[in-house]
Amino acid sequence: MADKKTIIQFILITTGIVAVLGYLIFALRFFSENDTDAKCKDFFININGEVPLIKVDEIHDVLNQNGLHPIGQSVDRLQLDEIEYLLEENPSVKEAICYHTPSAKAYLKVKLRAPKFLVSNNENYYVDEEKAIFPVSLHAAAYVPVVTGRITKSMAKNEMFQFIDFLEKHEFWNAQIAQIHVHTDKTVELVPRVGNTTIFLGSLDGYAEKLNRVYLLYVQGFKAAGWNRYKKLDLRFENQIVAIKR
Repeated sequence: MADKKTIIQFILITTGIVAVLGYLIFALRFFSENDTDAKCKDFFININGEVPLIKVDEIHDVLNQNGLHPIGQSVDRLQLDEIEYLLEENPSVKEAICYHTPSAKAYLKVKLRAPKFLVSNNENYYVDEEKAIFPVSLHAAAYVPVVTGRITKSMAKNEMFQFIDFLEKHEFWNAQIAQIHVHTDKTVELVPRVGNTTIFLGSLDGYAEKLNRVYLLYVQGFKAAGWNRYKKLDLRFENQIVAIKR
């Protein structure tokens, strides 16, 4: 009697184990197939940048053109690395991060470069904080200093970059200067945001001391009287300001 009871218990336990194993195998296959067949139905794009150098529609277009748009694709077949690589080939893009969630939603975060100044001559381009050069957007403009004239990319990334960095960090000059013109002989002339008085620096050598002369003169006299009665302030001569009347 005891042996019979033991046999029945063994059969029941074995049956239960087989049933559990069968369910686990079924579940693994079902959910695995379900995940594989999950199609991406939502794609969210976030663009981070002070200047909208790229639009969301442009990103959709370039992904479609390259067969990389996530919508409608199986989640496990999304080419996330390829999407990031493609977007980072754009000089205006600093970083691109693409990922998906278990709920089959895809996300793309794009960080744009921030223009520090614009070079406008026979070739128009921006220079950013990392000295990277990238083209001007056709549908967005950055409110940054403009450099014109005979400026090379080497000068833009070195002497001019340092000079504009100085202007940015000086509250007075950051508010005053709108344009920097480089002449053929590499001398530099500054055009203010308001008024018609230009400031002729000569070379960029000693620019901090030269501009400090003008700043002190402005604080002591020009602030009240104004400097618009002068056509040009010439700073080429040591410890002097040559003011040329109109």
